[in-house]
Amino acid sequence: MNDDVVSPRVRAELEKLEQERNLRVLYACESGSRAWGFASRDSDWDVRFLYVHKRDWYLGVENHRDVVELMLDEPFGPGSPELDLGGWELRKALRLLRKSNPPLLEWLKSPLVYAQDAQFHAEFSALAADYYSSERCFAHYLHMAFGNWRDYLRGRDSVRLKKYLYVFRPLLACRWIARGLGPAPMLFSDMLEMLDDEPEVRAAVDALVARKMSSDELDVDAPVPVLNEFIAAELPRLEALRSRAEPANDSSALDRFLQRWMEGAFEPAPNN
Repeated sequence: MNDDVVSPRVRAELEKLEQERNLRVLYACESGSRAWGFASRDSDWDVRFLYVHKRDWYLGVENHRDVVELMLDEPFGPGSPELDLGGWELRKALRLLRKSNPPLLEWLKSPLVYAQDAQFHAEFSALAADYYSSERCFAHYLHMAFGNWRDYLRGRDSVRLKKYLYVFRPLLACRWIARGLGPAPMLFSDMLEMLDDEPEVRAAVDALVARKMSSDELDVDAPVPVLNEFIAAELPRLEALRSRAEPANDSSALDRFLQRWMEGAFEPAPNN
C-alpha cells in the first residue's frame, strides 16, 4: 500500500472528524512499526494526532472525553490492514508533555506526517525540548522493555519473534539516553549502532528486522538464545543506571500555549 493511497484517505478521515466533532487537528503522523521502520506487509496503520476544541469546550463544569479513538477495518480494500486513528486533545497532550511523555516526543519526529500546522509543530517542539527529562524517558523505556520481556519472552518455550523488537527498541532507547545523546530517535535503525560492540546480537536483530519487513507478521518460533542472554543481562545493568530524580516542572508556559492555541486555532487564515 503506497502513500498515494494512504495519505489522502487519512486526511479525509481527519477532516471528517473535524467537521463531526467540531475540533481542529493541529498535527497528525504515523506511529508504531511503520514509523519505527520495521513494518510487515500486514501491519496496521497507526495514525496519531493532536487536536484542539473551541473555547467553550474548556469552560463547562463537566469534564469531557479528551481522546478520539477510531478503528477502520479494511479501509483500503478487502484484506488491507486496519487503520487505527488515535488523537489526544491539546490540554491532555500538554499535561503529558510536562511529564516528558516518550510516545508524544516520538510523534513529533515521525518520518510520515499526514497533516500539520507548521507554526504549531515548531512551537510545540520547542516546548518539548524545554520540558524534556532524560530521567523520565529512561524510566519509561526501561519499564516498557521489562514488561514486554516478562509478558512475552522470559521463560517461554515458544515466542512470537516480533516481540524481541518490542523489547530491543526500548532497550536501545535507554542506551541512547544513557550515553547523553538526547531524546531517542523514532527510527529503530538509527539506534542499532548501540549494538556495534555486540556483533552477534546485532546480526540476530538485523535478521529479525529483515524477516519481519519481507513477510507477514513474524510467527511463533523457538526463542533466540543470544537475544535472551543479552536481554537478561542488559535489564539489570540499565536498572542500576536509573535515576529516581523527578525534575520540577512549571506549567506557566504550557498554560500560555494552551490559551493561545485555544483562541487562535479556529481563526481564519490571513489573506496573502
